[in-house]
Formats: sequence, C-alpha cells, structure tokens
Amino acid sequence: MDTRSPRRGRDIMNRWWVVVGAVLIQLSLGAIYAWSVFTKALMKPPFNFSETRTQVIFSFALATFALFTILAGRWQVRYGPTCVVRWGGALLAVGYVAAGLVERVLPGHLFAGMLVTIGLIGGAGIGMAYVVPIACGVKWFPDKKGLVTGLAVAGFGFGALIWIKLAAPGVGSLLVRLGGVSNVLIVYGLIYFLLVMIGSVWVKNPPAGWAPEGWCATPAMAAQRATPDFETGQMLATPQFWMLWVMYVCAALPGLMVIGIIQLFASDALQARSGVSVELAAATAATAAGVFLPILNGLGRIAWGYISDAIGRKAAMVLMFLLQGGTQLAFFYMGGTTALLFIGTASVGFNFGGALALFPVVTADLFGSRNVGRNYGWMFTAYGVAGIAGPIMAGVFKTAGRAAVEGAADSAAALNAAMNSWYPAFVIAGVACLVAAMIGLMLKTPSVREAPLGRARLA
Repeated sequence: MDTRSPRRGRDIMNRWWVVVGAVLIQLSLGAIYAWSVFTKALMKPPFNFSETRTQVIFSFALATFALFTILAGRWQVRYGPTCVVRWGGALLAVGYVAAGLVERVLPGHLFAGMLVTIGLIGGAGIGMAYVVPIACGVKWFPDKKGLVTGLAVAGFGFGALIWIKLAAPGVGSLLVRLGGVSNVLIVYGLIYFLLVMIGSVWVKNPPAGWAPEGWCATPAMAAQRATPDFETGQMLATPQFWMLWVMYVCAALPGLMVIGIIQLFASDALQARSGVSVELAAATAATAAGVFLPILNGLGRIAWGYISDAIGRKAAMVLMFLLQGGTQLAFFYMGGTTALLFIGTASVGFNFGGALALFPVVTADLFGSRNVGRNYGWMFTAYGVAGIAGPIMAGVFKTAGRAAVEGAADSAAALNAAMNSWYPAFVIAGVACLVAAMIGLMLKTPSVREAPLGRARLA
C-alpha cells in the first residue's frame, strides 16, 4: 500500500472540473452514434451508397475506435492525458472536415473517401480521446468511481442526441439549411474540435499520493485503495479478464445491434403488427431511434454508475444483464406497438448505457486504478468485436429472410416475413445477456500471484 502522505482536495483544483471537461469531450465523441442521421442522405445522389455501405463505414469506425483506445491508454502514460485528448480531438475534426470535402475533391471515390475519413481518421480520433477522461475520472474520484464514470461517459450518449437533432428535420434541420451531408460534416468537425480543446484544459491526472477528503474513512474504501495495480500483461493472464471481456461483448452486442437496425426493424414491425402506413412507421421508428434510445442511453450511464456505488458492481452488472436479456427476448414482440416500441427502445438504451459506465470502473476495481487507462483499452476491444458482430449478424438474418419476403403470396404475408427475419438476432442477443449474467455471478477478485511474472511487462 502507498504509505506516502496523501495530498488533499483543497490543495489543488476542484476535481469536479475534470468531470466538466470529460463531458465536453464525450459530447463530441458521441458523433459516432449520430451516424444514422446521415445514412438516408448518403443513399441518394451524389453518394448513392447502399445500406450495406453505410453500415460498413459505421462498423469500421467502431472497430478503429476500439483499437485506438489501446494505443491511447499507453500514450497517455508517456505523453500525459491532455496531449492525447487534444490529438484525438484534432484527428476527429480532421476526419469529419475531410469527409465533408470528399464530394468536391474525390467525386469518383466517395465510398473509399468516407471509409478513410470517417471510419479510419474519425474513428481513431474518438478512440484516442475516449479512454483518457475515464481514466482520469477514476483517479480523481476513488470514492465515487461508478457515479463519476457514468457522468463522464453520459456525454457520449447525449452527444448523439444533440448531433442527430441538429441535423435532422425539425429542431435544427442542418441537412436542409446547410445544403447536404458534406457541409454538415464540416461544421460538425469544427464544433467537435472546439469542444475537445476546451474540455482538455481540465483533463489531467491528480498529483502522486493525492486523495479526496474522507478517503479511507471506511474499511470498504481502504480495501478498494489496497487493490493491486496489475500491469497489462498480468491482467491478460488472469481468467477474470477474459470472463469480463466475454461479458462486455455480450453487453455491447445488443445495444450496438439495435442502434444499427432500430429504424429498419421498427418500420417492419409496425407495418406488420399495427398496420400503419410506411410514412407513419418511419416517423415512429425515427422517434425511437432519435429520442428514446439516446436519452436513455445517457441517463443509463449515470444511473447504473450510481446504482453500482450503492449495491456493488457485481450485483449491478448481473441485474443489468438480466434486464437487458429479458428486453431483447421480448423486443421482437414489443416492436409492433408504438408504446411498447418506445418502452423497449428505452430499456435497451438504458442498459446499454449502463454497460459503458460499469465496465471501466469494474476494470479499475479488479485490476487497479493506476493502469486503468492502458488496461481498459484492452478491455474495450470487446466493444469493437460487438460493434462488428451485432449489426452484421442482424443484417445476415435480414438478408437470409429476403427470399421469404419475395415469395410471399400478398403484401400482408410479405410484411410478416420481413418482420420475422429479425427474430433470430434478438434471441441470440437475449441469450448472450443471460449467459453474461451467469458469468458475472462467478466473477471474483483476481490476485497478482495468479498472473505469470514473465508476462507482466507486456504493456
């Protein structure tokens, strides 16, 4: 245990400014979840992308995002959190501004241009900036890890709502007012850069030995402070890491799948079950995707972080998985009724947001706070795997069911066949959550002695 005399909160800046900075940064990073607002426009001239191509860009950005969290975790130790966050913000801005110029500069290579600018450069910027404020928050708030992590990443969920509403018809209508996707991407890139630069001012690590007032006031707090700090190689050598990694895949897969398919599934389900028009089904699906999903996604990050501080991480995770598993198994049937669609979408968003709040703090609880930036980067690769597997899995089942739709005897049968093609994906997602809950019940705190010393310096 660190025997140095801790410096107290009154000696340095108010630590809540770190949360303010983290929220501003995460608002910008929520750009990735707002991608759906551009997909319909990208399927029209001059882009003429297929639905598959719009989802490939999204999935590629998610994979790049996850990969660069590993690098960011290492770089923040070497160069400091402020520097890494600013580079991430710069890359994100460059990616979106460059994407806005693709139509003018590379008119014959629009898909490749978007894949590189949004998927690679923008995804890399998000990955570099994402993990740093989370790691800083855990170090500044060892007494409120769950709540503060939830607040930090809540900006990510709420950011999606803001960027969707600003671009979509209604509140902002920027896609219309600015003359299309390209101009909106340029404006968004500049806004993202400004927000990240402002937020980065407060994102820094506390001094060595610093502790908040009241820390170690209880045996539970003292036990948390005594958690061994695993090097990345030691962490990867424990079964607990791989148990938690599988749980993370199971937690992220349903949420990312629904984010990718909600408008298509809801439209099919509402037409088949409620007999509503194509226009009304599309409008209702857009409300579910653009309002209920992002708002509850953001609220879930705060709420589950607070809940985990109150009842414990393990209990919170198991409860979250059970709720998400039940929602996924029922969502196929709920999607055909407007009210139940909104409730189901809200539940999916709430629990998915909780996963993004709980897994960083559980990583810190099990493997120590000192290296949480590096260690969580590796844990976050599960998110990247889920980001590819979830939307693609649903797309595969949808494509497989196309023959049944085309061979239907009438329009009603075609609508039912279109809706039924989604069923296997929801069952798989629901079962995955229930399996994760069972793994969570078996999860125990690891010991450094369990990790082979020969692999301790991987990081």
